[in-house]
Amino acid sequence: MLNPLAQVSLDRLRQRKSVKWQRYPDDVLPLWVAEMDVEPAEPIRQAIVEALDLGDTGYPAGTEYQEALKAFSERRWGWDGIAIERTALVSDVMLGIVELIKLVSGPGDPVIVSPPVYPPFFQFVRSMGRAVVEAPLTNARLDLDVIERTFRHVKADHPVYLLCSPHNPTGTVHTEQELTGLAVLAARYGVRVIADEIHAPLSTTFVPYLSVDPNGMSLMSASKGWNLAAMRAAVALSNTDELDRLPEEVSHGPSHFGTIAHAAAFREGGEWLDALLAGLDENRKLLKDLLTEHLPEIGYEPSEATFLAWLDCRAISDDPATYFVDRGKVALMSGTEFGSGGAGHVRFNIGTSPEIITEAVRRMSASR
Repeated sequence: MLNPLAQVSLDRLRQRKSVKWQRYPDDVLPLWVAEMDVEPAEPIRQAIVEALDLGDTGYPAGTEYQEALKAFSERRWGWDGIAIERTALVSDVMLGIVELIKLVSGPGDPVIVSPPVYPPFFQFVRSMGRAVVEAPLTNARLDLDVIERTFRHVKADHPVYLLCSPHNPTGTVHTEQELTGLAVLAARYGVRVIADEIHAPLSTTFVPYLSVDPNGMSLMSASKGWNLAAMRAAVALSNTDELDRLPEEVSHGPSHFGTIAHAAAFREGGEWLDALLAGLDENRKLLKDLLTEHLPEIGYEPSEATFLAWLDCRAISDDPATYFVDRGKVALMSGTEFGSGGAGHVRFNIGTSPEIITEAVRRMSASR
């Protein structure tokens, strides 16, 4: 199968009405938000067209999505730990995380995160009126010593740790040893771990958190792996029966088209995903080579997963996102939004064509 990242022209992309292509003027290359520049996988397109042809535009029902995810996890990760009766449909990963936080903790309990990390971890938690406590990464990896010190000093009845796995923005894939160590600490200090595993399909070495923690909870989705943010749906998973206590209205959030599209992705989208992963590997190498040649002062180590690159631009500017959009017409996501450790960094979306990556680095270099 052809590389999905090499199939869409810039002219066609600029016709899109999503936030990626509408936020900035047409002279700016948008490589900021986590949308990929791809056409839908054919099985997904067919599933949605068939639903439209049937007039199947009502409310979602059944467990087709969860069953497709279960089969995918067994094929892809060799993990048979999903129990359908311990899953729940939710509208998307972050709103699912909010509901799980409310389910396992109280209004005054803090939420611990490991920055630099996905900005909504801060935004959504603070909107709930909760305190955010940081246990920063060390060299882009979970630091179990830092996490233990944080767990030990947090004074709360039911603290929560939000795990990002694979990690956004660094693309780190946490090892089984690291995740097991986290689970041991969580049990020791009475912390509940909720894992955001939305990028899991974009890793070939992913370890599900629920495979190591009997009290674990997680959120999974086809949204990032197959570029389906417009079709809202996600699955909450647990190793306990606690999801039975979610409010009835939570299950009303996912769209019917979302559950259809995501189920088709997990069930029939493997060939497309493999081609995408190969394309992302090529893009990581391309970006590394281009930066080495044209912007060697930028630090970059190709990630193990996701379609995101984390660039250390401290040698160029304290505010590199503003610098590159103003001087080079390249929109990147500012590292300051990711919490501690993000200053002087940017997140660069490599889920696009090699031509656009090449042009972006050319513009960034010319801005110097």
